[in-house]
Amino acid sequence: MDDARAGLPGWTDEQRRAYQGFVKVIEAPADDPFMAIPHLQQYVDSLPLDEFEQSDWVTLHADLVCFLAESMIVRFGASWQVREAAETPRGYRYVLRLGTHDVDPFEVVAQEFRNQPIDVVRMLATTELNLGRGPEPDPRP
Repeated sequence: MDDARAGLPGWTDEQRRAYQGFVKVIEAPADDPFMAIPHLQQYVDSLPLDEFEQSDWVTLHADLVCFLAESMIVRFGASWQVREAAETPRGYRYVLRLGTHDVDPFEVVAQEFRNQPIDVVRMLATTELNLGRGPEPDPRP
């Protein structure tokens, strides 16, 4: 785990670069992940998921994780952290942390894959709720 913690800045930079590359592919604005939502949903909806091979699922999983991470980092100031996970081969997981709340974006995406159709907004909402952020009150009277 110490090596994973030491490598965290590199991991964070790698995820940021992955996000930047992904939004270019889906032709979405890079500076605000929330502006990318319609582009991402359209992209996901257009994919022939029933024809996917394992490598396609791995790539899509990674793309959606970097999108969720960038969204939570930009909107709420979340950060990547390392959490012990004895059940995994490495013994740890990379998670997003906001205050005292952690969420595993890899698990959020995996859950979405099990409950298709893939819904980008639902993934964002799940991630936000797990980070202790609920719906904001309506500011209108």
